[in-house]
Amino acid sequence: MSNNKGPRMSMGHPGRHGNEKAKDFKGSIGKLLAFLKPYHLKLIFVIIFAVGGTVFTIIGPKILALATDELSIGIMAKLTNTGGINFNYITKILLILVCLYLLSLLLNYIQGWIVSGISQQVAYDLRKTISHKMNCLPLSYFHEHSSGDILSRVTNDIDTIAQSLNQSLSQMISAIVTVVGIFIMMLTISWQMTLIAVCVLPVSMIFISLVMKNSQKYFQQQQNSLGEVNGHIEEMYSGHQVVKAFNGEEKAVEEFVLLNDKLYESAWKSQFFSGLMQPLSGFVGNVGYVGVCLVGGILAGGSMISIGDIQAFIQYVRQFNQPITQMAQIMNLLQSTAAAAERVFEFLDEEEIEEEKPTVTKETVDHIEGNVTFADVRFGYEPDKIIINDFNLHVHAGQKVAIVGPTGAGKTTIVKLLMRFYELNAGSILIDGIDITEFSRADLRSLFGMVLQDAWLFNGTIRENLKYGKLDATDEEVEVACKSAYVDHFVRTLEHGYETELNEETSNISQGQKQLLTIARAFLADPKILILDEATSSVDTRTEVLIQKGMEKLMEGRTSFVIAHRLSTIRDANTIIVMKDGDIIELGNHDELIAQNGFYAELYQSQFETGGIE
Repeated sequence: MSNNKGPRMSMGHPGRHGNEKAKDFKGSIGKLLAFLKPYHLKLIFVIIFAVGGTVFTIIGPKILALATDELSIGIMAKLTNTGGINFNYITKILLILVCLYLLSLLLNYIQGWIVSGISQQVAYDLRKTISHKMNCLPLSYFHEHSSGDILSRVTNDIDTIAQSLNQSLSQMISAIVTVVGIFIMMLTISWQMTLIAVCVLPVSMIFISLVMKNSQKYFQQQQNSLGEVNGHIEEMYSGHQVVKAFNGEEKAVEEFVLLNDKLYESAWKSQFFSGLMQPLSGFVGNVGYVGVCLVGGILAGGSMISIGDIQAFIQYVRQFNQPITQMAQIMNLLQSTAAAAERVFEFLDEEEIEEEKPTVTKETVDHIEGNVTFADVRFGYEPDKIIINDFNLHVHAGQKVAIVGPTGAGKTTIVKLLMRFYELNAGSILIDGIDITEFSRADLRSLFGMVLQDAWLFNGTIRENLKYGKLDATDEEVEVACKSAYVDHFVRTLEHGYETELNEETSNISQGQKQLLTIARAFLADPKILILDEATSSVDTRTEVLIQKGMEKLMEGRTSFVIAHRLSTIRDANTIIVMKDGDIIELGNHDELIAQNGFYAELYQSQFETGGIE
């Protein structure tokens, strides 16, 4: 059978690229911020609520200082018998404080609710964009990249972005406002103590920048390694039967251990460096705190500052260090976010299929007869490795054309080019004299019905799977198509008939039954041109005979390309193309080719000599 499907990455090494490359932190964050533009109005409210909630919290210690001063004055007056404590004033101050803190709580709750909505909406937009992007990428991209790595970008990386936005967006705003607000409040109390408190900032920033510089590459490697591990697991899980059949468990485990070790190395290093930020910031903050206490004691001893102000300033110093530590943690989050965002935007920046403006109208598409011409077609999956050489062929509408040849001859590649899954290096393909590049890809592919050797069905009912070939089909049309494919009887023997639910791997029906269903799906589409790529390779001989009868009826008056596995099934083809190394080496019907006693005759006779297996 033909397997000209282009280059693929080796098993267990999905999409290895960029592991050693330094991460574009600013560029990735900049692209991510572009996704936040539609939510600028909500972000303005987030800023307002965050600022409001933070300001109310900041002025709390200053107001509490009034109660502390009043309490200390009252105690001194009581000790000297000159007065007492003004509890009414203190109670009023405390009530004001309670109201401020409640208002701050309310504002923080509202902005947290808004931020959660924004972060999840951004994740929704990213997934939606990626979903659309997948439909715009050429097939070559999916041949060169592991599906597990792609899925990791859609799931793990976007989840990382959403969680980071949810945690860091409002915290960053609050932290900045807190630092600025507390700095102003400290200046109103004592510039000397403020100077000491501020001196620790440059030291903290130096430590943070050093840690960030060394940890960025490990966060990038962690995200890439996670994609590789997911890709390997996905491949091993989907192909577990093959792994077991060839005793590949040990090799699969060894491969996993290597990838897992690689993930472990990058993960512990990134987490180690990120874990350094908080203790380093805390240490520097505590040094500053000690200095503030010493200077405050000296100033209080000289009656240059009140007890309430010292108490308020100490609270501010503690609060001053907290947002600095918080910003260090946020920078840690932003690194993993940038690493994840870079992988997501790397996918979104992949070159898309160029969709020229079609010149063929819908009316023309509806009246296509099915004449197909290949004119001097040259193609290679890689520009320097041409596998189809000057291919020329004309097929009249309604003809049945069989394509045969050894593995790697280019049989499957020809039909992929016909459906414009790949672009030609040279030459042209015409349908009813119209170059296929003049059709939109959607209109072009609507002309074809395709059944591959790998039966593909999705999780859903049998009826839903069949209607994938024609979404607006009626139940009656579905059943007629199934009868043509001789699958109606099998479906009705199931407990729930056409409403039978196929599981995710469609393992609750046999391989032959899956192939029958995919053939029925193609019947339902009622295409102008039919492509059968090893369509009966997974079906037993008895079932194949039934399918052949249905196919003969289906192919009446319809151009059909049949990539043949069993040469006995294409004896009645109008034209048989014998391919080898990308070229047509023989052309004719069955009797003519047998009479030539060439390559086809040798292939045909060898099948019967070996029991009918190619």
